[in-house]
Amino acid sequence: MEITRRTALQAAAVTAGAGALTLVGAGGADAAYPTVQLGSRGTVVRTLQSRLTALRYWCGTVDGVFGPLTQQAVYALQKAAGITRDGVVGPVTWSRLAAGVRPRVRTRTGTWVEIDKARQLFVYAVDGRLVLTLNTSTGSGQRYWSRGAWHVAYTPTGSFRVYCTVNGWDTGPLGSLWRPAYFNGGIALHGYGSVPPYPASHGCVRVSIAAMDMLWATGRVPLGRRVTVY
Repeated sequence: MEITRRTALQAAAVTAGAGALTLVGAGGADAAYPTVQLGSRGTVVRTLQSRLTALRYWCGTVDGVFGPLTQQAVYALQKAAGITRDGVVGPVTWSRLAAGVRPRVRTRTGTWVEIDKARQLFVYAVDGRLVLTLNTSTGSGQRYWSRGAWHVAYTPTGSFRVYCTVNGWDTGPLGSLWRPAYFNGGIALHGYGSVPPYPASHGCVRVSIAAMDMLWATGRVPLGRRVTVY
């Protein structure tokens, strides 16, 4: 969906930091929040991406194109806000952006990957400070058949450390994982082609392939990285 020039003019600039977001109509009054979603383009989308980035929701490049990475970031915001996880930015989601909603960090010292199963969020924290948030998908809770036995798709809670990483595709009995960082037996944080806004994995922690590439490029999932799942 192409955003018209008139709609774009209704969107005011977003602050560079994590302060308040204000949308102002052309006549100075508060404007209706423009709805944007996958496929939208234009200034309003750029405003959305800038705001997501300021709040530490990773959406890749701020380019005015509502692509899959922006959708993943919107999922993460909606999860943190406890609202409908549909990837569409309408009035309710805009209001949560304006309020500056971000997930709370649980760890207080050191560098951690936090996996919040209840909200299906990946949180990267340093000394109690939020650095970035990603949409994630953990164990679905469903039964599945593998190697002659039934299993339950479950992501165990607890504190762990990354003990093995593979820089590429790692193929196992349940499929291929992109750049996995194993932290609990065969359970890994890894890139995957499908990361829905609900639990869907066999037990691993999924993020988008692009997000996993970013985590590797920035050195955020090395051997020894501490991971807490709750």
